[in-house]
Amino acid sequence: MPDHVHLLARFRASVSLSEMLKLIKGRSSQWMNGRPDLGYHFDWQDGYAAFLVNESQSAAVRKYIQTQEQRHARRTFHEELVALLRKHRVEFDEEDLLD
Repeated sequence: MPDHVHLLARFRASVSLSEMLKLIKGRSSQWMNGRPDLGYHFDWQDGYAAFLVNESQSAAVRKYIQTQEQRHARRTFHEELVALLRKHRVEFDEEDLLD
């Protein structure tokens, strides 16, 4: 999608979620900005939303990611994020989302 990424990743328990995302964001930014053929500077937003899932749910999450284009034809990423946060009872301030 042009404005966000869904990612299903497995990493060691000794690596924190924030460490993993720092690595993903840092290395992908280096790669993107090392491509002058793109003609623009790439930056990630400051924050992120993350949901941990167990192995038994990985196939469902993979399918969810693979069909995101069809879902976003029906509702925006912001609407999807709010629905996920509410579904999983995550407290949030809607004004702080996607700054």
